[in-house]
Amino acid sequence: MPADRAVATTSGLLAGRRGPKVQLRHGEGDKRHLTSLQGLVALSLDALSSVAYGPEAIAFVLVAAGSAAIGYTLPITVVIALLLAILVTSYCQVIAAYPDGGGSYAVAKQDLGGRVSLLAAAALIVDYVLTVAVSLTAGAASLASAFPVLAPHLLETCLVGLAVLTAVNLYGLAESARVLMLPTLLFIVTILGIVVMGLLRGHPAAVVGTSEPLPVYEAVTVLLILKAFSSGCSALTGVEAIANGVPMFRAPRARHAQRTELMLGALLAAMLVGLAVLIRRDSVVPRADVTILAQLTAGAYGTGWLYYAANIIVALALGLAANTSFGGLPVLMSLLAKDNRLPHLFSLRAERPVHRHGVVAVAIMAAVLLIAVDAETQRLIPMFAIGVFTGFTISQVGLVRHWAQRRPPRWTGKAALNGVGAVATAIAALVLLVSKFTEGAWVVVVVVPLLMLMFSRIEGYYGKVDKELRRGRPQPVPHAPDPASKLVIVPISPTHAISALTEKALSTALAFGHEVIAVVASDSSETTEDFRRRWDAWNPGVDLEVIESPHHMVVRPIIEYVKRKEESGRWIVVVIPGIVPDRPRYRILHTQRDLLLAAGLRDHTNAVACFLPYRVEVRAVGIPVEG
Repeated sequence: MPADRAVATTSGLLAGRRGPKVQLRHGEGDKRHLTSLQGLVALSLDALSSVAYGPEAIAFVLVAAGSAAIGYTLPITVVIALLLAILVTSYCQVIAAYPDGGGSYAVAKQDLGGRVSLLAAAALIVDYVLTVAVSLTAGAASLASAFPVLAPHLLETCLVGLAVLTAVNLYGLAESARVLMLPTLLFIVTILGIVVMGLLRGHPAAVVGTSEPLPVYEAVTVLLILKAFSSGCSALTGVEAIANGVPMFRAPRARHAQRTELMLGALLAAMLVGLAVLIRRDSVVPRADVTILAQLTAGAYGTGWLYYAANIIVALALGLAANTSFGGLPVLMSLLAKDNRLPHLFSLRAERPVHRHGVVAVAIMAAVLLIAVDAETQRLIPMFAIGVFTGFTISQVGLVRHWAQRRPPRWTGKAALNGVGAVATAIAALVLLVSKFTEGAWVVVVVVPLLMLMFSRIEGYYGKVDKELRRGRPQPVPHAPDPASKLVIVPISPTHAISALTEKALSTALAFGHEVIAVVASDSSETTEDFRRRWDAWNPGVDLEVIESPHHMVVRPIIEYVKRKEESGRWIVVVIPGIVPDRPRYRILHTQRDLLLAAGLRDHTNAVACFLPYRVEVRAVGIPVEG
């Protein structure tokens, strides 16, 4: 915003009057934020699409005790649904208590201290990145099941999907919500249709996949049930994303976010329990070449076109579920940046309400992970969900302390609810960690402390910078330097020595101070003599110094010249003129010497470097024609 408009606005506010309204740029304003329904679409698809692998994860564990053990899928799922209800209620409380977003990170920072908040942030980052990778790999695998030609190209398919999601989110989250609206609605209708049609049928309409022997090598024990429970809890990933993304909602933000959280909980619970009922009733066990959900789909719809359509919709939903991380993680990274725990670059937003640097960071980390595991879902699953359950536990414990410290009306019931949730999620996290440690969970144990160390080091660096800047302390009164100590240096390019560019640069330099020197680096004596002769003929009233540079270097000689002038203790300003074409595509045709010189002066001198743009209009470039 221009300074005069900013001053006018401030003055109006100070005078008790409404200041002039500043026109918002394209992409700003409340319309670009999310409604409750758009929030469900943009931030909940990760959790909703987890029904594609959550019940299957339970079945894969239970089948170790024989096909009869599949019946335990329903009671385990009911317990998971109860845990989901506790978590949804808890996160509605988190949204109200922490409307600036952050989820478990915000809770830990305020109520559990700095170290625990670092753990929460690291766990959330790991979970978000794994959510992108798992969703894309699972989606690619589902798509390849319908179109076998894609099977050898799973990694390429994942990377293409990642690129599309990145582009959509860079355009703006509200727009990405609109893009996701139809796929999300189709997925919800598809899953609820499977449940309803499956329950209405007395037996499966069709059976797909190849049966395979199921050797029994484990009894139904408490440990087996706990393993199945912890594996099935992978269906709860993504529940916290709404609490992390509260700032993305329209005002009143907390109310819109709470409605979205409740809608998510109701839909997810209905899907999970409904599918579990069908698994138990029809004794659905893992079969070769198909998923549990594909078997339930065939049982409900048969093997006609609805079967293929449903599988494509599920594959699309799994791929788009990665959008949850693109919505929540950049906001979390911006909070960390504001707390001096990540580079401040991540707190910047573009014209649209998008933390674009955070979006790019999510894409890069997910791409590296996808390439590292060659897009194999099973290599990611052991690491999945540990981070989010760590965040769940921290959030619950933090809220217990929150209620105990503030003691609002009926705080004991709220604290008891969060305490039960903390115990349940902690048990799930420990069982996941112990049972899957050697299968890949050890990676999380290594990465989380490294992230915490990085956060701590960055915070320490910013603390030292604040100390050097004496921020918050009384400062001396600013004073202008002695005019006699000013020296303005204008680097001149030999190719533009006598031109409107040089004239504008010299005029600007003369406005800064009374002593101005033009400097040019020359690589030959003949060029130097010719340049001096033309300069004297022009006679701009500014002294010229020519630096001999036989090695054709331009930037370094000028930097060395400025450093020598600094030794005298003078206050030096360097005016760097540069050509700026009206078309961005023409900028690469110039040497970029001005940018290189500005960067060199910043890194190696204390001079004030001023970039002076000279804008040229090149509307159309044609082929010169003689005559």
